[in-house]
Order: sequence, then structure tokens, then C-alpha cells
Amino acid sequence: MQVCELCRRPESGLTKHHLIPRTRHRNKRVKKLFSREEMSGRVLWLCRPCHHHIHRVLDEKQLALEYNTRDKLLAHPEIVQFVDWLANKPAGFKPRSSR
Repeated sequence: MQVCELCRRPESGLTKHHLIPRTRHRNKRVKKLFSREEMSGRVLWLCRPCHHHIHRVLDEKQLALEYNTRDKLLAHPEIVQFVDWLANKPAGFKPRSSR
């Protein structure tokens, strides 16, 4: 079993989160800021709840330009609040959607 890189819970079936979203790789501003290797190599392995929450809270432009590292994600108040709450839940726990 692997460990989610945000909440640190052991989970099977982690998902690959591109810290610089692939949809932004052709953007001129993003190309100036990051090399091709950085764009494709900056990833986190996350549990589904953490991954889903990131994309619920932040749009892809924000992710590419402002929240493109683990530390920056954990500096966002909504993300860190969710991660702190989720960290004590058992492996396999799936929170209810707040839609």
C-alpha cells in the first residue's frame, strides 16, 4: 500500500496529480516559467479524496501559476483544512460530496 503525499494516509490506487496541469503546458506564460521536464515531472501521488478536493477548490490556471508545489498546496487554507480533517480517517474512507 502506498501513502498519499498530502494526507499521508495509506491507500491502494493512488492517482497522479500533475502540479502543472497538462492543459496548461501549451500556455505561453507557463512555458516561460517551467521547462518541459518540470511540467511533466512535477507530480504528486494522491488519494482520490485529496485529488478531487484540489480540483474542486482551485482552477487549472491557479494550480499552474500559484499552487504548483506540495508546500504551496498545503499553504492554501481550504486544502490544509481538508487534509488535516482527512488525515485521521481510515484507509479507503470516501467523504460525501458537497455538491
